[in-house]
Amino acid sequence: MDKQLTRRSLSLGLPLSMGLLHLANDAIAAENSAAKDAGPSTKPKIGMLIYNDMILLDLAGPMTVLALAMSEIHLVAKNRSPVRSDVGIVIQPTTTFDECPGDLDVLFVPGGLAGTIAAMNDDATLAFVSDRGARAKWVTSVCTGALVLGAAGLLRGYKATSHWYVRDLLPIMGAEVSDERVVIDRNRITAGGVTAGIDFGLQIAAILRGDDYARRIQLTLEYDPKPPFSSGSPGAAGPELVRDVLERRAKVLAEARVAATNAANRSPK
Repeated sequence: MDKQLTRRSLSLGLPLSMGLLHLANDAIAAENSAAKDAGPSTKPKIGMLIYNDMILLDLAGPMTVLALAMSEIHLVAKNRSPVRSDVGIVIQPTTTFDECPGDLDVLFVPGGLAGTIAAMNDDATLAFVSDRGARAKWVTSVCTGALVLGAAGLLRGYKATSHWYVRDLLPIMGAEVSDERVVIDRNRITAGGVTAGIDFGLQIAAILRGDDYARRIQLTLEYDPKPPFSSGSPGAAGPELVRDVLERRAKVLAEARVAATNAANRSPK
């Protein structure tokens, strides 16, 4: 990582979560006048786990969509210490494991492989995810966040997906793997790597507020992707590029496999 960029990122001063929550408040105010017929007036409660080395976009994409869906968003961490994202920008938790509401409409876990592995090995994190996941209406993840759900025992017997380079770890923890971009199985919703978070956000927005509301959010965000390259999936990228990515990340992928195996051994069958 560019150390100069990281220093600039960290010197922004105001923690990112405050800016994101201001976005949520602004979005809610703008939508209120146009959304009288868009769904129930009660705001859905969203608990979004955050942890060091998580991928910023895994959080920011879904959070932006859910802000426009007029949600009550809680950024949850073990304690109130600032959380460092993958790009060095700091996020301030708004609540802790102990303080987080117990009756969440949505539990959400983002990814970020190094941070994900640490979360999979952390008893307090897994206890929180397991507890809220057992009670939440919807249990969800983006990218490698599915591995945390799996380590907490929440994907056993469910279809699920994750980032393409760790999907094969899901069956170790009892999930049935799928290569779809967003997978819905009963009240579990898992999405693929990073950019799939916006697709996931629109799916959950439609569930919470209705299809028409979600379509309006998509238009508001001008979400009409046309990437410059056709290499966004293993099948499109081809074996040479896939092999290159896997070789570059071999060490951390091996660590993820160990964490998944350890989690499976800890969980009751």
